[in-house]
Amino acid sequence: MEIGRIVLKARRDLSDSLHALLAFDYTHVFIPEPVLTFGRHALTVRVADVLQPPTDFPGSMERRCAAFGAVASCGRACYGRHMSIWTSDATAPRSTWFLRGTRAAFSLPGLILVSSFIGFAALAKDAGVTVAQAAFMTGTVWALPSMVVLVGAVASGAALPAAMLAVTLSAIRLMPMVMALAPEMRTGKTRQCVLYLLAHFVAVTSWVLAMERLKRVPPQMRTTYYAGLGGTLVTTNVIVVTVVYAVADALPSAVSAALLMLTPMYFLTSLWGSARERAGHVAMVLGLVLGPVFHIVLPQIDLLVAGLIGGTVAYGLQFWRRKVRAA
Repeated sequence: MEIGRIVLKARRDLSDSLHALLAFDYTHVFIPEPVLTFGRHALTVRVADVLQPPTDFPGSMERRCAAFGAVASCGRACYGRHMSIWTSDATAPRSTWFLRGTRAAFSLPGLILVSSFIGFAALAKDAGVTVAQAAFMTGTVWALPSMVVLVGAVASGAALPAAMLAVTLSAIRLMPMVMALAPEMRTGKTRQCVLYLLAHFVAVTSWVLAMERLKRVPPQMRTTYYAGLGGTLVTTNVIVVTVVYAVADALPSAVSAALLMLTPMYFLTSLWGSARERAGHVAMVLGLVLGPVFHIVLPQIDLLVAGLIGGTVAYGLQFWRRKVRAA
């Protein structure tokens, strides 16, 4: 009877993680007792075996019960053969999730973004922008391409309305990102003002990191997590721009330009890897091919035209393929 109660408790504890268990054919289970690491003593069992232990499962009934209890007690973590799914602890306080978001900012994408802002600091100094103005732009405009457009407008002596229009058009590309990210963070109790504030942090790097990691964060903690992520990225790069500005004279122009290109290259590779349909790959290839062509033919609206044509063609091909399959 005692063994039966242990099995029932293990299954009940695992019920919150069924979506993770069912994601893979196999799951690694700890034995012989609950521990905090997946060690050498792990057994490979089928998901069905976790939910309904077979009679021929290796080891005694006590050994099986200990293994199932270990899955339930060790953070509800389930490791597959090719990847892992971490089901987060929803009971952790908000400060913990804020710090986890802060820690997520210090990653490879964050490092690439910092290197890009190093290039921007050198560019801003060459254009005659003061250190205070460069730091202010980093904290308020934030999106790097828009900042480059603004610095270019200042350097060319463009009027304020023209510079404002150029930055606005450059930032329109972020609107779909906000529209995709906001539903991931919003719950029934989320205030609109919080979403408006967090929308300021949306840029390529923060968006990519958030879309990858928010699914592992409890819904009620996602705004806190993203506040830590976005706020840390902004604050860190304001500091980087301020510091690098003082030593920008020692940075060659070619190096500055190369550093500025790291973020769009990272964004392109991330989008390619995360595309769920072939249409996304087609659109990116068409954009890469048509972009240089329209830069020569229509330099004022090259990106707009290339994106419109590439996206429309990719969508049309996808729509046609679906109709063919349905027929």
